[in-house]
Amino acid sequence: MKKFLVLVFLCVFLTSCAGTPKGGLLSWFKKDKETQIADENLNQLVKKALSYYRRGLWKEAEKAFRDIKDRYPDSPYALWAELKLADCKFFAGDYLEAIVLYQEFEKLHPTNEAIPYVIFQIATCYYKLKLPPDRDQSFSKKAAEYYERLINRFPDSPYTLEARKRIRKCRETLGEHELFVAKFYYRTKRYRAAYYRLLYLLEMYPETKAASKARRLTAKYYPKALEETRALAEGKLKDFWGRPYP
Repeated sequence: MKKFLVLVFLCVFLTSCAGTPKGGLLSWFKKDKETQIADENLNQLVKKALSYYRRGLWKEAEKAFRDIKDRYPDSPYALWAELKLADCKFFAGDYLEAIVLYQEFEKLHPTNEAIPYVIFQIATCYYKLKLPPDRDQSFSKKAAEYYERLINRFPDSPYTLEARKRIRKCRETLGEHELFVAKFYYRTKRYRAAYYRLLYLLEMYPETKAASKARRLTAKYYPKALEETRALAEGKLKDFWGRPYP
């Protein structure tokens, strides 16, 4: 998958650089070997950055890309280095830091043709951070939101198919989370909360496996929820300390 992303990104990014001067990114990647850059210091720095990157030496590659960005801000390589900094963080597993760098790139270059890749990478960072169904699901929600944003803005991008698959997986996890919470409420005798959680699951994630399980549980949860509602109305419902609810 990583090789696929790298190849697709290169194709997208080179298109965006078609207007760069001779010797820029386009002419450099279109040849079998790297074109000599006029500035020898920059040439060596680019080679060093690529060497580190290809060997998976992310910290070293990050430093080299940052040097390119800082020392040569007006060269065609500065924009490339800016994005590769985010990629270094991503492949090193520093997903939260990668998200910040990808978001900064999108903010500064909103019309760049690499933006579909950038949005996909932000979504993927969140996707890799998502937790099991019994834990907080903020990352799952964020991943699904960014994948949906990608599909809505760039429906013909090469990332659409994979984004759709991952949205489904995120929604399955989110559905399982709601089911887990509903069962927890039921076990702790908070029957109305449990029933309403099932209803929320059925409304928000109706196509999931968790929703199928929830439909079977509603018949069990509803009478208990109704009984609790009546007890509350009659002042018979007690709180944790045995005191009536107001």
